[in-house]
Amino acid sequence: MAIYTIFDGDKDKWAYARMKGWSALPNVPFLFENAHDLDSMTARAQGEEYVKRNLKLRMQQSTAAAVIIGESTKNLYKFVRWELDLALSLDLPIIAINLNGSKVQDDLCPAIIRDTCVLHVPFKLKPIKHALTCWPAEFEGLSLSSRKGGARHYSDDLYQVWEVSDS
Repeated sequence: MAIYTIFDGDKDKWAYARMKGWSALPNVPFLFENAHDLDSMTARAQGEEYVKRNLKLRMQQSTAAAVIIGESTKNLYKFVRWELDLALSLDLPIIAINLNGSKVQDDLCPAIIRDTCVLHVPFKLKPIKHALTCWPAEFEGLSLSSRKGGARHYSDDLYQVWEVSDS
């Protein structure tokens, strides 16, 4: 179950690294098979067409896309918008991971995925883990008309269960 991760490589790489770190810790039950680890792009990855071709191959091998949304993500067009457009065209389930802690779609959400069938979660281990595990199957189970229902989020009750289990 490889996840294709989209993020601002200049400002939000720390969040991506933390997710990889959670997965690497033996005492943290977090499986994160990142599509970017499927192969490596070498120093030849200089041209935009080369990069896009390889990123597309990675995305085609993924079961879902996760976009880490920081302060400037919505303003990035060269790769972030292209990656989101590609994920939508491939009909991949998309998980929006909000670095500002929002549990729902907010004004930082990139316009291309605003009000689409994208699951929004805060940047916290348990909601992300649950989304990575469950959202792809939930998305696949939705009818085409249900997918037109707009942005998705988890209930406050589910967040309370996660908070209690942290105690």
